[in-house]
Parts: sequence; C-alpha cells; structure tokens
Amino acid sequence: MFGLKKLLNLSDEGYKGLKQGVMACVLSNLCMFLPFAIVLKVMTLLLDPLMGGAALNAQALWLWLGAGLAAALLHFILYINEYRKTYTVAYSETEKIRLEVAEKLRRLPLSFFNKKDLSELTTNIMGDCASIEHTMSHVAPGLFASFITIPLICLLLAVYDWRLALALFAALPVAFGLIALTRKMQSSLGERHVEAKLEVAEQVQEYLEGIKVVKAFGLAGEKSAALKNALRQMLKQAILFEGVTGISITLAMTVLQVGIGLVALVGVTLLSGGQIEAIPLLIFLLISVKIYSPLIVVLTLLPEFFYMLVSTRRMQALRQETPMTGDESAEIKDFTVELRHVSFAYNNDDVIHDINLTIAPNGVTALVGPSGSGKTTLSRLIARFWDVGAGEIRIGGRNIREIDPERLMSYMSFVFQDVVLFNDTVMNNIRLGKQGATDEEVYAAAKAARCDEFIRGMPEGYDTLIGENGSTLSGGERQRISIARALLKNAPIVLLDEATAALDPENETQIQAAISELVQGRTVIIIAHRLRTVVGADKIAVLDNGSLAEEGTGPDLIAQNGLFARMYRIQQESLGWGVGTA
Repeated sequence: MFGLKKLLNLSDEGYKGLKQGVMACVLSNLCMFLPFAIVLKVMTLLLDPLMGGAALNAQALWLWLGAGLAAALLHFILYINEYRKTYTVAYSETEKIRLEVAEKLRRLPLSFFNKKDLSELTTNIMGDCASIEHTMSHVAPGLFASFITIPLICLLLAVYDWRLALALFAALPVAFGLIALTRKMQSSLGERHVEAKLEVAEQVQEYLEGIKVVKAFGLAGEKSAALKNALRQMLKQAILFEGVTGISITLAMTVLQVGIGLVALVGVTLLSGGQIEAIPLLIFLLISVKIYSPLIVVLTLLPEFFYMLVSTRRMQALRQETPMTGDESAEIKDFTVELRHVSFAYNNDDVIHDINLTIAPNGVTALVGPSGSGKTTLSRLIARFWDVGAGEIRIGGRNIREIDPERLMSYMSFVFQDVVLFNDTVMNNIRLGKQGATDEEVYAAAKAARCDEFIRGMPEGYDTLIGENGSTLSGGERQRISIARALLKNAPIVLLDEATAALDPENETQIQAAISELVQGRTVIIIAHRLRTVVGADKIAVLDNGSLAEEGTGPDLIAQNGLFARMYRIQQESLGWGVGTA
C-alpha cells in the first residue's frame, strides 16, 4: 500500500496488522450502508401506496425491519473487529518501535549524541512514536479504507444511474486538486511547526536543568525570555499551519458539496424529461448526502497524514544511523592496551594527535595533563565510545574496532566523576554491574566499596529508593555506590575518570580505600588532576594539546623537570594557599 511499510517504519507484523486494519475499516464502511439501504427500502414500501402503487405489504415491512436489526448487529461486530485490528495493533507496534529505537540509540557511537540534543532524542522516542501510533490507529486505516470504499460505491451508484453518479462525483477532482495545490505549503509549515516544538522542548529542558542557577543569580526574567520566545514561535507556527490546512480543507469540502446541487439539477432535468421516477431520484438524493461521509474523511485525514510524515521522516533518519559493529564472540586473554598512531577529531576539530602508548596489564597507568589536553577523550577511545579517526587501539593484540562494543564493555568497568544513578533501589543500582548477581554478591561489593554501613543506615536499607540520579545521596555516597557497581562487575580493565576530584577529605579517604580494592590485579587507567594521587602509579602518560608529551614513573618525570614536574610543583605550592583575613 503505497510503500507504507517503509514510510511508517513498520515491522512485517505491524505492516500485516495495518493491512488487516484497512480491510476491517473497508468492511465497516460498506456495512454502514446496509442499514441505510434497508431504511430506503422501508421508505419505498411506505411510499408506494401513496404514489398509486401496490398496497402496503406488512409482512415484507416486518422482514425488512428484522433485516435492519441484523444489519445493526453486524455493524457492531465489524466495528469491534475494526477496533481490534487498528487500535490494538497500533499500540502493540509502537511499543516495538520505541523499544527498537531505544536499542538503536544504545548501539550508536557517542559521536551521534554530540550532534543531537537530548530533547530531540526524547521526541524521537515519545513524540515521533506517538505520531506513528496516531497514524496507524486513527489516520491510515480510515484514509486508505476510504480510497478503497469510494471507488466501490462509485461503481454501485453508476450501475444505479451513471448520469446521477457522474454529477455526484464531478466536483471530487477539483476538491482533491485544492488539497494537492497546498500540499507543498502544508509540508513546509508542518516541518516548521515540528521544529518549533523541538525548540520549546529544548528550552524547557535547559530551563529546568539550570533552575538552581536561575534562582541563585536572579535570572528568572532573563532565562525565561528564551522559553517565552520559543513558546510564542510555536504558537505562531501552529496558527499558520492550522490556518492554511483548515482553509484548504474547508474550501475542498465546500467544492465537494457542489455535487449535491449538481445531482439535484441533473435529477430534476431527468425527472422532467420522464427519464427517471420520483422515488429513485429521492433515494439517490438521500444516498448523495450519505456518500460524502467517507469523502470528507479522506479530505480531513489527508493533510493530517502529510503532517505525520514529518515525524516518520525523522524516525527514518534515526534508523539509518550506522551502529557500531564487531565480533560478538571475541575472546580477550591478554589485557595489554596498545595505542598505535591514534588520532581523533570532534567535528573536524583535532583533539588527539598521533599518540603511541602501551598500557601494561596488572598495573596502574595515569593519564594527566592540563584541562583540554585529551585525557578523557583518550579513555573514551579505549572504551570504544568513539572509533579512532586514524591509527588503531589494540587490547590483547586485537583491534577493538573488530570487537562488538557490548562484548568489549564486558571486559571493562568504569567509575566516572559524574556518577549516573537511576531512580531505583540501592540494590538494583549496584546490581547493574552484574545482572543476576545474588544479594550476597551485592553486599560483598558494597562492603568492599565502603558503602555497606551507610546503606544499612537508610530507612529501608538496600531496598531504599534513592531518587532521580541518586538525589537523596551525598556526592561521596553516590561515588561509592558507583565503585560497588564496578567491583561487582569484576572486569579485568578499569577506567577511573577523576573519581575523587570533588570530594571532601573524609569521603576521599573512603573512596581511595574502595578504589584500592577495585584496582587489585587489573589493568587500570586513571585520569587525574590531583597529581599527588598518581605519583606512585606504574606509569604516567602526560598529555598536552592532544599529544603525548612525556611518559614514565612519577619520580622520573619530576627529575626530568618537564611539564609534569611543573604541574606537580604548582599543585604542591597551592596546597598552602588559604583565605587571608583583613
């Protein structure tokens, strides 16, 4: 059906369900004419005696009334079938689409998310899928069923009287022509309306995320101005879109109604010429009024269908994004990490330049350097959050681009500075490190991460809900739960991204003890700004402007009196700084 499967991003099952929904609507539409035809037959029986025909046949009248009740029951059954084939199928299919989109996003590289705003991706999962759901349940079945029903009715009416049928549908091409003429304008306005809604979603998200800053600095008026402008622009685009669409539909429906006048004019002419009788003409006039119902449905739903295509095109673009691939059964035995002539750029902005570095297993390698030197980027490349632009990264002698990202992740644990927790229990947040872990395993990981004590002091212990992103916990508590998660995973490679940078001395001591448990016997890559915490690392790699400036042990680098020594000396001097008194 006009490539609907590809157009609406449907699965084979969803496409089959949509076709069944269309046919169910066709049957329901055709069945609607049965009670109407029976009423006309009853009217004929009642009017015949008044027009000088045969006497009233009471038995036939009761039979037709019984047929009317049967037709009403049949229509009810067909309507239930239509509901099941349209709405139920639509809801089931869009559930699959949402899950598929979420799975697709999970497998895309982080470079994709650098190009997309979070609000836009949320709209993809919720708003665009809701549009497809609405199209499948309310728009497409009725629209395409009408495309099938109308020609059938035209054929039946032409058999009845081709002259009246021609008069009835003479205005139809003009009505559809009006819709077609404004198609391009409607599409353009529809896209602008969708863009305006996306801008509102982005501004709302930014306003809510920055509400603390807004309150702290009294920026309510200034920062809400962008949101107000976005809302005002969305209102403007909505009025323009609805106005143009409404005018085109109204004009098309007005032109369509001319057909009734033409039927009356042609009918009176035929009646006066003795070419048709009064009762058949009356019946045809009544049918003419009824026949416009599916036509009006088409004229109303066509612009809505065109508007829905904006969402489906965005969904198609998302589905065409190329996910990372690789060998899902790859086995890694040696956890030596090798970077060979690695270069990388964000949107043509080079940030990593020709780095060669070997990270030995069963030891700690620290990545240090000034802000913006490429430390975090390098760690993300090792984890294959992005693919390198040039060169290669090998683990155990194997190029990580050949390894499926999820398989690669199974060999790595992460502890980030910005911890991400979910609005769930403490138990489930830790268990993310190892799906299916027993409660005892979770308790053991929590104890090793120095968080068992404060967890058991919570109202419901390990079953306590911790709020969105752990909002009920302190920074140190959140960090320790993150370490417990990494300990539970028990991966041979550990990446630590400045895990203690923003903590008070007490929490830092606790977390350093937890990290000591985490790094034992593993290949550890740690990003650090506090150089005193990594002086004892097995190797320190010093980055500067995306290049490898120095590498070696802490004492060796201090003795070289290079970049590391200079940074270390500045930090040591700053330890004695304090706020003076007047």
